[in-house]
Amino acid sequence: MSETIPDVAWHISTKSPDNGGNCVEAGPFLDGSGRVAVRDSKARDAGTIIYSAARWTAFVSGVKDGQFDLTN
Repeated sequence: MSETIPDVAWHISTKSPDNGGNCVEAGPFLDGSGRVAVRDSKARDAGTIIYSAARWTAFVSGVKDGQFDLTN
């Protein structure tokens, strides 16, 4: 079953090369739910991943803490 996605305030990282042509977009739902949507900026119709506010906050905290840093 497919969920209808309400309006989202999409954002592309300012660090993205090519003015966002090769990255993901993320943004909060404008319905007040606190959910965050993520999609491929090159293939916007290919699908959207939806995170609860708590899961998105945990992900962002993990990024800031370096949990996803690649080590060589």
